Amino acid sequence: MDLKQRVALITGGASGLGAATARMLAEEQARLVLVDLDDAKGEALADELGEQGHYLRGDVTSPEAMEAAVKEAADRFGRLEIAINCAGIGGSQRVTGKRGPAPLDWFRQIVEVNLIGTFNTIRLAATAMLENQPGADGERGVIINTASIAAFDGQIGQAAYAASKGGIAGMTLPIARDLARHGIRNVTIAPGLFDTPLLARVPDEVRQALGESVPYPSRLGDAPEYALLVRQIIENRYLNGEVIRLDAALRMAPQ
Repeated sequence: MDLKQRVALITGGASGLGAATARMLAEEQARLVLVDLDDAKGEALADELGEQGHYLRGDVTSPEAMEAAVKEAADRFGRLEIAINCAGIGGSQRVTGKRGPAPLDWFRQIVEVNLIGTFNTIRLAATAMLENQPGADGERGVIINTASIAAFDGQIGQAAYAASKGGIAGMTLPIARDLARHGIRNVTIAPGLFDTPLLARVPDEVRQALGESVPYPSRLGDAPEYALLVRQIIENRYLNGEVIRLDAALRMAPQ
């Protein structure tokens, strides 16, 4: 699938990995619906992209909000061919300690946003893609999800985050198999340490130490490098059902 005039939906599209992906797709003349909860950043990016980009406020955990987002893509641009799941939250909490057990609501919220929010988008985007005319190899669409190397190397305090991202990794292949008969691919990227707004709040000396912990290149990943992999997945029709680590050979220590 080439990118010119393709229609893509990006959750978490207002900043970080999602925004970098939006800019990359726009440069290739794709048309975009950006879904996020940060209105200021979302509207600013949509203005930057011009007619190719449209921002829509939406919570990925809400069936109604994501139905509206998918419908917006179809109504505004005529169809939906690409869905990219970048929306997610983090948080660290030990299972138990001097102050008692970890709050169950904390665990539930992270799983709800990261895992259930991703599946919510997948199920609705895939349904819209069924209406597309098949292209080369019978392809109707491609879905790209964002897990994390925490799915495999979860650190102390990351039980909820690792569970949510591990769920995304775990459902990648069965969803790809499920959608194969419809010509819809499903691929997941598992990033390592990337220079995103989440890490921007970390002190500079900590950021430097994190970058130096990466084998090669010994630095934090840049969001455009994530976007480049998104492009490669979209363009390579033989990539399907795979979880791809994008981590410069990093394996996370226990803490």
